[in-house]
Amino acid sequence: MFDKILIANRGEIALRVIRAAREMGIATVAVHSTADSDAMHVRMADESVCIGPAPSPQSYLSVPAIISACEITGAQAIHPGYGFLSENAGFVQIVEDHGITFIGPSAEHIRIMGDKITAKETAKELGIPVVPGSEGGVPDLAAAKRVGESIGYPVIIKATAGGGGRGMKVARDEKEMERAFTTARAEAKAAFGNDEVYIEKYLTTPRHIEIQVFGDGKGNAVHLGERDCSLQRRHQKVFEEAPGPCISPEERARIGKICADAVAKINYIGAGTVEFLYENGEFYFIEMNTRLQVEHPVTEGIFGVDLVREQIRVAAGLPMSFTQDDLQINGHAIEVRINAEKLPNFSPCPGKITAYHTPGGLGVRMDSALYNGYSIPPYYDSLIAKLIVHGRDRSEALARLHRALGELIVDGIDTTIPLFHALLKEPDIHNGNYNIHWLERWLAANLPD
Repeated sequence: MFDKILIANRGEIALRVIRAAREMGIATVAVHSTADSDAMHVRMADESVCIGPAPSPQSYLSVPAIISACEITGAQAIHPGYGFLSENAGFVQIVEDHGITFIGPSAEHIRIMGDKITAKETAKELGIPVVPGSEGGVPDLAAAKRVGESIGYPVIIKATAGGGGRGMKVARDEKEMERAFTTARAEAKAAFGNDEVYIEKYLTTPRHIEIQVFGDGKGNAVHLGERDCSLQRRHQKVFEEAPGPCISPEERARIGKICADAVAKINYIGAGTVEFLYENGEFYFIEMNTRLQVEHPVTEGIFGVDLVREQIRVAAGLPMSFTQDDLQINGHAIEVRINAEKLPNFSPCPGKITAYHTPGGLGVRMDSALYNGYSIPPYYDSLIAKLIVHGRDRSEALARLHRALGELIVDGIDTTIPLFHALLKEPDIHNGNYNIHWLERWLAANLPD
């Protein structure tokens, strides 16, 4: 087992890793920018190293600075958290070349799944169901129109190197194809330096279902059920729950086995998430995230496992501490993402926290790096907290979420907390009757910009 690990991240996910490591008796090193000198993860770690100024490219995305911090402190492994360098295959290769263990998948697997076209082709080869679409990238408008005619409209054009909804446009008929295709390529070029796009059938009322998988890198893998992440704004998840309210035990077992068998075949190591659109009883592969997910706590809640601890264990060469038969669902869990944003237009709202009180009681978990007097810097993602609740069933989890939100106090800045108070009044939320378009339509009707 490692004696010391470095966390190449910040905020609540850095704290999450520090806590798991501390329970395992492992010392931790926090890295930070000058803007994060007083951040909670810096205070909680055993050691800390300043790796640069506030802008991410000069600090949290600086590979030389992170490698140097490892060498200075003698850290034997790096946990990347999520975001930043967590899915950067080049970074992983450099880490490995320096004799440092990367707590996550291999550079090869990250590279394969990081390209949307290669990931889709790989998924198909591994027996994972995929959305009908183009065979690889689409070179020009004429080819795009041929694909649209072949698979039928509406279609969605996506950047091969995309993420977060950028480089993604819908064409509902051939007339819309030219505008959508041209715009998607331009956005992809601006956001990722790569204008290659591909085309898929656009499903009209799908849910976003993701399967949590875990492998030991030696041909063994399990699945930990699904999460429903359908409540999204601009392709960004807002509200996640497990298990999915629309997935039957038979469907869960079927798609879970397909995903676990697939990652076992490629000797995948660590945590991963296979994401699907789900419509009319069918699953369609979107992508695979080769890292820990923001919403991993809901899976931990219903299975009673520590996924970060497990990541560290298998990276150190130890076997998984559970088998598929050990993994039995217990109750229901929900997570809401709380951002430092001002409604109704969701504009970033950094600033000083003047009062902060976390909810408590049975089945309530708060993952956050906030504290009274902390000043949220304007340089990073606006996610400031995750409120997670667990209940014996979905109704109890929703009631517990309502109660916990009522106890939560975050003063000094605007947050998205009022959004969740409003959502919990909606019958569709209580009935689990929503899809990936529901929240956008609700926002347009209830919180117009």
